[in-house]
Amino acid sequence: MPLNGGEHEAVTVCRRTLRLILTMHGLIRMVDLAELLATELVSNAVRHTKGPAALRVRWSGGGVLRLGAWDADPSPPPPPQPFDRAADREDGRGLALVRACADVWGWQPLAREGNRGKYVWCELGVA
Repeated sequence: MPLNGGEHEAVTVCRRTLRLILTMHGLIRMVDLAELLATELVSNAVRHTKGPAALRVRWSGGGVLRLGAWDADPSPPPPPQPFDRAADREDGRGLALVRACADVWGWQPLAREGNRGKYVWCELGVA
């Protein structure tokens, strides 16, 4: 899902589209947590970088949902703060929340359509 526009619009489009995709594929039990994590990934991508961003959703046959946000900034994301410290701040909570709620998360440098950037992702397994 390529993203354009402001942060609020991009996040809203991603949340609604993700909800629709997961519901149509019978994964309704994952919607709330997946929406929360996608919101944090997309918010970071559009808030902290200039240029294009995109959300990628992938379901593996092994029962793992991978959510990832690509953005045009190749700089690594800042390390997440411990959640108890991040909760008191207005910013910096996104990756702390991802780290606390996802089974695993990470990032990697990535090029897309000739642009360098990074891909920040997380995975959720079916419990």
